[in-house]
Amino acid sequence: MHALNAMYEAERVEHIAAEPKIVDTPSASGKGQKIARCPRCKVAVWSNYPGAGPAVRFVRVGTLDDPSLCPPDVHIFTSSKQPWVTFPPGAKVFAEYYDRRDIWPEEAQERWRVLRERMKKA
Repeated sequence: MHALNAMYEAERVEHIAAEPKIVDTPSASGKGQKIARCPRCKVAVWSNYPGAGPAVRFVRVGTLDDPSLCPPDVHIFTSSKQPWVTFPPGAKVFAEYYDRRDIWPEEAQERWRVLRERMKKA
């Protein structure tokens, strides 16, 4: 399934309408994911993945007020893309996942480090 996600610390995500319904969903990894869906229209708003746990929300960019502010900086799990999906020249494209240390800017790596430390204490 194709989705454009923006990663945020859970406490930075604010629901401005109804609280989403959390749906446990199987995944290709076998570890599953939790998808937060609008209780009215059922659209996916954000997900939690096992590797990051509940502290990180992968927000569906299309649900933001201005999705154009979040263009993709990396494309992952492209091995399962449809043949008609193409990427712009110079895009960072990975068949599966990647090493964050090679891709993320220092500020993002520091936020991730702080978040991981917080998750260990929880």
